[in-house]
Amino acid sequence: MSLSNIFNLVYNELLKIFIRKSTWVLYGFLTLIIIASGFFAYFAGNERTANYTDEGWQEELQQENAEIGANAEQDVFMLGFNLERMSENNYYLENDLQPVSYGAGQFVADASFMISIVSLLTVIIAGGIVANEFRWGTIKLLLIRPYSRAMILFAKYVGVLSFAIITLLYVTVLGWVVGLIFFGFDGFNPQVIILENGSHRYESVVLALLTDYGYGLVSLIMMATLAFMISSVFRNSTLAISISIIILLSGSTITLILSRYEWSKYLLFANLNLRQYEEGGRVAIEGMTLPFSITVLAVYYVVFIVLAWWVFGRRDVAGD
Repeated sequence: MSLSNIFNLVYNELLKIFIRKSTWVLYGFLTLIIIASGFFAYFAGNERTANYTDEGWQEELQQENAEIGANAEQDVFMLGFNLERMSENNYYLENDLQPVSYGAGQFVADASFMISIVSLLTVIIAGGIVANEFRWGTIKLLLIRPYSRAMILFAKYVGVLSFAIITLLYVTVLGWVVGLIFFGFDGFNPQVIILENGSHRYESVVLALLTDYGYGLVSLIMMATLAFMISSVFRNSTLAISISIIILLSGSTITLILSRYEWSKYLLFANLNLRQYEEGGRVAIEGMTLPFSITVLAVYYVVFIVLAWWVFGRRDVAGD
């Protein structure tokens, strides 16, 4: 099979994903979240857009911290936000770094949490991409085409991952646009403050995004592959989506509950967060290491892929 045939198969799968109204509803949901985040950051935290003078920025930060502390009890709703702001100010003061005004780059870095929502949407797509062919009765029409079952399933899997990449790019670009509208341009690769594992670091927004997206893609790919496998094996999109979302949203809680048991470190959700191995991070279960988690994830990935291809390749669709 030529590369052009593979490309056409993947293109057709993407077309089937994006032609559905439900996909555009999901994109509308993403758009509203990003716009709402920009609105909140601008109107609820407009002090972050302040400019600091070259000569007296230390005094201005100290005064700002004093005002936040004095008003903390009166503004309980913003307490978490204000405490984080004070922590940022202290980081600037301790490291003798003059803060810059809050701009589009900082907003995009702060909005990197959207990778979790993109993962959620990708799981929904992956959970239905095979099962829906059986539910809609289109599986026979798909299999009479002059392509092997393995290649058809491969195109569907690549289509799911392509959807994730396209959606992530959309979220990033929209984040920049919303940031530019609300906060203005602060450079193509500005330095930003990132809070992680209880401490701050000062790095470029591009590096911050690559780091956050890199860690997030590990969980995204594993959860999408799990949903894809269940969809292929059980032909049930509800089951595939439900199990994957439960693991995605509750994995850390389940890990905490089961962490007393030695065998819990071999569970999928205990190894999804590779950020726990960063400096200052807290390892979920004693005895776990980065190579260990990578190995566990690799084993799960191979099992998911083999199961999906083996069952789909042997399934009798005459009665479907």
